[in-house]
Amino acid sequence: MKEYHQYQNPEEAGGGNFETATIELNGIEFNILAAGPFFQFNESVSFVIHCKDQAEVDYYWSALTANGGQESSCGWCKDKYGLSWQVVPVEYFDLINNDDPEVREKAMKNTFTQKKILLSELK
Repeated sequence: MKEYHQYQNPEEAGGGNFETATIELNGIEFNILAAGPFFQFNESVSFVIHCKDQAEVDYYWSALTANGGQESSCGWCKDKYGLSWQVVPVEYFDLINNDDPEVREKAMKNTFTQKKILLSELK
């Protein structure tokens, strides 16, 4: 995280607190607004992280679910602000789009039993 601020709305604006943060991913800055009851994140907006291998999946998954983040299913999680992320190894797409129907079926079937994607269980 590059920057974080917490603010309090004045009473005439409805009161309550809100937070802003600036993060950088692959050289791109993202500004995040967490405004509690005023504006909440939901799964209709998510970011996908295409990871080169399982170690990278593990790294991002741990970082995003730390400090109040939550695991979901099928490679989805939420960070501590409630923003949804899909943490997916690039090899995953080779498996679920494989020409061999048995490979595709096994990968898809096992995806639904996982929270964090574990490539070894999909192959």
